[in-house]
Amino acid sequence: MKIDFRKIQNSKFKIRRSIFILTLLVNSIAYSQEVRYTGQTLSNSDYHHGQLQPAIGTHNIQVMRANREFPDSADGFGWTYNHAPNLAYWNGKFYLQYLSDPIGEHIPPGKTFLLTSEDGYNWTKPEVLFPNYKLPDGYKKEGEPQIAQDWYAVMHQRMGFYTAKDGRLLTLAFYGISMNKKDGPNDGNGIGRVVREIYKDGSIGPIYFIRYNHDWKSKNTNYPFYKKSKDKGFRKACEELMADPLMMQQWVEEADRDDPLIPYKKQFKALSYYHLDNGDVVGLWKHGLSSISTDNGASWPRPARAPGWVMKNSKIWGQKTTDGRYATVYNPSEFRWPLAVSVSEDGLDYTRLLLVNGEISPMRYGGNYKSYGPQYVRGILEGNGTPPDNKMWVTYSMNKEDMWISAVPSPISAIASDHADDDFEGLESVSELDDFNIFSPVWAPVSVGNGEVTLSDKDPYDYAKLSRVVPNSEQITFEFEIEPNQNDHGIMHIEFQDAKGTAAVRLIFDNDGILKYKNGYRNSGAIEYEAGETYAFKVELDVTTRSYNLSVNGNSKDGRIFFQPVHGIERIVFRTGEVRRFPDVDTPTDQNYDLQDAGKPVEKAVWKLKSLKSFN
Repeated sequence: MKIDFRKIQNSKFKIRRSIFILTLLVNSIAYSQEVRYTGQTLSNSDYHHGQLQPAIGTHNIQVMRANREFPDSADGFGWTYNHAPNLAYWNGKFYLQYLSDPIGEHIPPGKTFLLTSEDGYNWTKPEVLFPNYKLPDGYKKEGEPQIAQDWYAVMHQRMGFYTAKDGRLLTLAFYGISMNKKDGPNDGNGIGRVVREIYKDGSIGPIYFIRYNHDWKSKNTNYPFYKKSKDKGFRKACEELMADPLMMQQWVEEADRDDPLIPYKKQFKALSYYHLDNGDVVGLWKHGLSSISTDNGASWPRPARAPGWVMKNSKIWGQKTTDGRYATVYNPSEFRWPLAVSVSEDGLDYTRLLLVNGEISPMRYGGNYKSYGPQYVRGILEGNGTPPDNKMWVTYSMNKEDMWISAVPSPISAIASDHADDDFEGLESVSELDDFNIFSPVWAPVSVGNGEVTLSDKDPYDYAKLSRVVPNSEQITFEFEIEPNQNDHGIMHIEFQDAKGTAAVRLIFDNDGILKYKNGYRNSGAIEYEAGETYAFKVELDVTTRSYNLSVNGNSKDGRIFFQPVHGIERIVFRTGEVRRFPDVDTPTDQNYDLQDAGKPVEKAVWKLKSLKSFN
């Protein structure tokens, strides 16, 4: 028998080639089903804004400003560790809950607060949703030496709301146990999860336990089991919630480690999820981990780090936006700043990275595990409502101290198609400033009325900020009118910046009654200004000559030089405070001091912007 070795070799080659092609195909299919960031934009942590272009029209609103000295102006208790907010939109209102401790993380007692708002801009005062919970005297937690004596639980929850199929709104929290500042309350050894119903008239039902941890039951806890409720609809809603694997997966950290309700028991933290068009579920966790479930959360392939994503141990939020695209909001750095949004067409491949909030308010009160920056972001979970304005609303804490919310317009964009041509006539709400980005603290709010945009400031440590993105230009002219209500206190910076937030020109209404401009190291005087007078500005900028001409009320101050070179001008910024660069990447992690008189307002300064135009 004659053997043709050439045919054998050819057959082997064909088999190898087929295996190679099949491997490429399998890898390609796997890659196509992988969450990833393929954009080229990276955040620079040396800047609070990361040098990212802002998502145009984003409004950042402070919901609650912590105040230890004067508690009635904040939560009524003066607690200064406030963190982990959750958000829902139901029955025509926003509902925001957050957990709180007196000073630092995991140091009891702990409680959960609730605020509401009809428009997302004006919020009620926080009310206690889940109060302090006293541990039985003599209690001892396994692995910890302390014995409870007048000791309280702390709160730890990754989810806060559930809208049942019949329209009921449940709100939930978890009572964990922390015997010292290093003892985590999400170790599976807490007391249990509690639930209440929020009624349409604004009242709130009684507290029940919906799930106990080991060693706890109705006989040794302070609230009844949900099955004791006489409301059949409430009981049904609780059971509907516990039958949903996507809901249960959010309970994994606090639940018993062998709780049969939890589909995937590995300790991956702070699940956020959304559905793709094909019904698959994208899961997102801390540390940039992701996975895709094909059975609606009943099982998950082991989460892996999403290629291209930069993120550490802060939370990430993902959702489908009203324009049919997808967005993830997170801190794209090894630090908890800035807060950014990434955009995807298909929910898998994220290609753009834009700024949501690039500010770090000063941390006024030090405390255990308090991190700098806007962090632990959460939006409105699928099923928990859709605001009528089509915006993406997300909530987060600033420095684990203050509560904030952001409204990001959809579609999400960083490119201005038109120049500014704003006179503000007829505006009744700051929400109508669609082309402006806003940073608006409680004590330094941005508001509208009487054909003006008003920036007020009585905050000793924070400021109001208003910015307008315009088409990127080498030669551009801005015209605007502004009225200072005072000339002996408060300051206003007006900056002309490039796409990365680099200021080329800064004008300053200073608190000595002199309008100044930044001239290299120094601030040089231009004119004296009076309180209550309107000043009409015309600023002509040319990046090719690195110069600008300034005219105030028709008086020209020509031939000035940029204090920093830029390739183009892309935005104008109005800010009621100095530039801040603290903290930075070298700042010590833990702040163990408080700022002086952090709870006392200063004399209010008010600035009224009456018009703004730009053109080439």
